[in-house]
Amino acid sequence: MTSEFCKNKTSRFPPPPSSSWNVTCICKAPSVQRGLMEPSNDVALDIIITNVVSVFRTRCHLNLRTIGLEGNNVIYRPEVGKVLMKLRKPRITASIWSSGKIICTGATSEDEAKLGARRLARCLQKIGFKVRFSDFKIVNVLAVCSMPFQIRLIEFTKNNRPIASYEPEIHPAASYRIKTLRSTVQVFSTGSITVTGPNVQSVASAVEQIYPLLFECQKKLA
Repeated sequence: MTSEFCKNKTSRFPPPPSSSWNVTCICKAPSVQRGLMEPSNDVALDIIITNVVSVFRTRCHLNLRTIGLEGNNVIYRPEVGKVLMKLRKPRITASIWSSGKIICTGATSEDEAKLGARRLARCLQKIGFKVRFSDFKIVNVLAVCSMPFQIRLIEFTKNNRPIASYEPEIHPAASYRIKTLRSTVQVFSTGSITVTGPNVQSVASAVEQIYPLLFECQKKLA
């Protein structure tokens, strides 16, 4: 008997999503021009939500082997005590434990995360479990955004210590932590940033907060 078996009635899992959910953020530039970008105009930035992580509970015990045998698009992993289940619409991957705790990843909006969680609960009900959908919450959001300019990371880090840190021998991005928002921003010299936070609003607020700091450290156009 192998330690892992896979059951997939539709031959293979769906491909990753081709597009993600966007949030538009209006950011204000500093009042000092310094011969760089035009500071008098507000800038609209598209924040692309790439992953929303959520958790909920079923309030009942789950037999993982039964789910592995009777569920669709599932991978039973007894060596780690969980089952992976994938949905097509929305494209959600769930980690399921026998305690009834379920963590969902792959959604590109908070609404999609909740819809996917409810559909997963319904799938478990169809297998025969007395699932009660409860304690749903968003626990993490990952997003990406591009500044309309490149960034001098060393200057950005010096200007914002100790909140900002930059160790190029370890990682090409500077890290900026915002404790009040429980968010972290990874800043790349190209102008791309990745943001993690507890919800979409925190991510958007983090972009608004860091934009003027990045604006002041933009590279001059050649």
